[in-house]
Amino acid sequence: MSYVIARRATAEPRWLRLTLTAVGLGFLFLFLAVPLIAVFSQAFAKGWDAYLESLRHPDTLSAIKLTVFIAVVVLPFNVAFGVAASWAIAKFDFRGKSLLITLIDLPFAISPVVAGLVFLLIFGAQGLFGPWLSEHDIKIAFAIPGMVLVTLFITFPFIARELIPLMLAQGKDEEEAAVSLGASGWQMFFRVTLPNIRWGLLYGVILANARAMGEFGAVSIVSGHIRGETNTLPLHVEIVYNEYNAVGAFAAASVLALLALVTLAAKTLVEWKIRQEIRMLQAELPPEKTE
Repeated sequence: MSYVIARRATAEPRWLRLTLTAVGLGFLFLFLAVPLIAVFSQAFAKGWDAYLESLRHPDTLSAIKLTVFIAVVVLPFNVAFGVAASWAIAKFDFRGKSLLITLIDLPFAISPVVAGLVFLLIFGAQGLFGPWLSEHDIKIAFAIPGMVLVTLFITFPFIARELIPLMLAQGKDEEEAAVSLGASGWQMFFRVTLPNIRWGLLYGVILANARAMGEFGAVSIVSGHIRGETNTLPLHVEIVYNEYNAVGAFAAASVLALLALVTLAAKTLVEWKIRQEIRMLQAELPPEKTE
């Protein structure tokens, strides 16, 4: 009876469902499909040869390599911090737990431009550590290390924010059982915790990697915009477009668009796998008793 009542309460007329679906699809087409079509049409406006020539330009290749390099360097730190922070928050009670959660959310509350300015005030020539860094010939601001640091700051919450609710929902019964059976800390992590969070971890990695490759604001502040050295792909798109080289700018932007599509496909696949596992777990649970 309760199922029938709930179904009636959530049922909508056919015309309303079709209208809402049409509005949703129209919104997606207008704000997602149309920009993608515009990017690729402008990239190929002068033909395939011009497109390939723009991608083979040394500055474009350097920007692509630097973008991938920063993402690859940042990712292991994101994984290590995200897993460690999530494990600590979900499995243990300690003083400062709420403060740690707040600090994890800090990059979401601060504009990337402000984050870049903060790092510039710390590591710039006139910053807090600027004189000491200059004396020891260490370059952080307007160099690759500074770009890695700001990208790490912007992206580190993604994995932790995916794993914390997952670990809280799973509880710690399995870990306690493993310890009681004589498993060491590393054995418990690799044989119990990691298999349980693998899809959530992969989901967070995909999101963090996408943000690392597409970050503009914070990286723009600390990069120095040195061609062939400190320009990532988003920065390169802006510079080339400001030089009225539309084909070069949109060719570089098409690479970012392709990376976004690959990320979207990977994200969809992981979400499907998570739903499959949830269905399998629900199928294994005993049916609820009904009165």
